Amino acid sequence: MKFHAIMIGLVFSMAVAACKVSTPGKWETATMTRIKHSVTIRGQDVHNPLADSLQNIESGKVAFSHYCVACHGLDGQNTGVPFSDQMSPPVPSLKSATIQSYTDGQLNWIVENGISPSGMPASKGILTEKEIWSIVVYLRHLPEAGSLGEPAMYSGDEPTPCATSADQKR
Repeated sequence: MKFHAIMIGLVFSMAVAACKVSTPGKWETATMTRIKHSVTIRGQDVHNPLADSLQNIESGKVAFSHYCVACHGLDGQNTGVPFSDQMSPPVPSLKSATIQSYTDGQLNWIVENGISPSGMPASKGILTEKEIWSIVVYLRHLPEAGSLGEPAMYSGDEPTPCATSADQKR
């Protein structure tokens, strides 16, 4: 009986040790990036129906600010997001070469379907097709890191939703 308890404890200890999360190495990262680009992320040949106009960039910025800013910051580069590097995997800068190397169709697919189990949620049924495509346009024209400041939800500048008009006049 004692032998069985020791063996169960040993197996449990090995299982817990095997669950330890560590930063992926260079080869693991390169392999997974290649797999995502060529196999798991779809939409490679789908073209964006929206032009790269100032109006579409601004529309994309607005849609981005409603859906993406909590994790990616106002500038898409995690400025002011306190947990972005604590996630596993970390929240990527959307201006990075890795993200920018996706086609417009793949970026659309990612926003629409999310990436499990990374924490990237799907927007299907939340954002319209036009909003998603406008976000893709915005992603191609992101501002410099930090140039838009940090999201109000993290800076404390966001007004409280329960404030009455009398409170706001004071």
